[in-house]
Amino acid sequence: MSLNPRLVKESFALVEPVASKAAAYFYGRLFAENPHLRAMFPPAMDVQRDRLFGALTRIVWSLDSPDGMASFLGQLGRDHRKYGVLPEHYTAIGNALLATVRRFAAEVWDSEVEAAWVSAYTAAANLMIEAAEAASGVSPAWWPAEVIDHERRTPDIAVITLRLAQEMPYLPGQYVTVQTPRWPRVWRTFSIANAPRPDHTVRLHVRAISGGWVSTTLVQHTRIGDTLTLGPPIGTMVPTDSGRDLLCVAGGTGLAPIKAIVEHVIASGRRRNVHLLHGARTARELYDLTDLTRMEEGFPWLRVIPVVSDEPGYDGMRGRVAEAMERFHSWADHDAYVCGPPAMVCETVQRLVRGGMPPANIHRDVTHDEP
Repeated sequence: MSLNPRLVKESFALVEPVASKAAAYFYGRLFAENPHLRAMFPPAMDVQRDRLFGALTRIVWSLDSPDGMASFLGQLGRDHRKYGVLPEHYTAIGNALLATVRRFAAEVWDSEVEAAWVSAYTAAANLMIEAAEAASGVSPAWWPAEVIDHERRTPDIAVITLRLAQEMPYLPGQYVTVQTPRWPRVWRTFSIANAPRPDHTVRLHVRAISGGWVSTTLVQHTRIGDTLTLGPPIGTMVPTDSGRDLLCVAGGTGLAPIKAIVEHVIASGRRRNVHLLHGARTARELYDLTDLTRMEEGFPWLRVIPVVSDEPGYDGMRGRVAEAMERFHSWADHDAYVCGPPAMVCETVQRLVRGGMPPANIHRDVTHDEP
C-alpha cells in the first residue's frame, strides 16, 4: 500500500479548523474502547490534546518529506517509551484516529481516503515502534536528574541546573519533557539551555505559567537536592555545518535553545559571526543578560543585542524583536535560528523570507513554556 499525501492533507484540512473538538473526540473514542489506557495519561487532558494535534499536524504536512518525517517520528517513538506505550497500543490509537478523521472529514471520506490514512498511519506507527525497539537496552526511557542549582532570576523565571544520573545524548537546540514528583504522569516540555557537557549537567530556563502545574512547581517549589525525571531529547532545530554566519533571534525563554546553539559554536572553535537578539517585554525579563554579556566579552565574533518592547524608559533598543532585527544589514546570506512565542516566531520568519533569506536556511521552534 503506497502513501498518498495529497488525500491525507486534503481531508486533514477539514479537521484542522475544529482541532479542539476533534482531539476531544479522539480521546473520548480511545478511552471508551480501551478503558485500561486512561491510566497512562494525566488527569487533565487539555495540554495532551493540544500536543496530540500539534504532532499530528506536523506529521501530515511532512508526508512529502520522508527524511524529516522519519526523524521526528523516531524521536516520538523513543520518547513514548516513558509512558509505557507498547506496540499493541498503536492499533487502538490508529482505530481512534481513523474514526476521528472519518467523522470530521465526512464530506470527502471514501474508501480511497481511508486507504490513504491507513497507509500513512501504518508507516508512521512502524517508524515509531522500530525506533522504540532500537532504543530499548541502549538508552533509558527516562533519566533521573538531581537539582544542583536553582536561581530565581525574576518572580516567574528560574534557571535550573540538573545533574543526570547517566549521559543523555542530545543535540544543542533540542528539548526534553520533564516530570516532577508533585505531578506524576504530567510531562511538560522545556528546552535545554546548554550544549552537551562532560559532567552530564543540563540547564533549563523555566517561566511559571499562570495556573500551570509543572512550570509553577519548577519555579516556586523546586529546591536543590530534588529529583526530576526527564524524557528523551526531541527537536530538529539543531546547528548545521553550512559555514554561514548566524542570526539568532529569541523571545523570552526561547533564549534557552538559542544559547545552547551559541555554546556549541563556541565549543566548535569556528569563528562564524553570530548576532543574538533577545527580546523581552521589560528590562527585568532579560533574565540572562549578565551571562550573555560575559560570553560576548570573551568572543569578539559574538554580538548580543537585547530588545525591550513594553518599557518606554528603557535605555537601549526598543520595539518588537522581529522588527528590531530589520534595523541592521540584510540577513539573506545567514543561517537563522528563531525561538520564542508562536506569534513572534511567525513574524520573524516572514520578515526574513521577505528580506531574501531562503526558507531552508531558517531553523525555528516555539517556546515550550507549558502549564
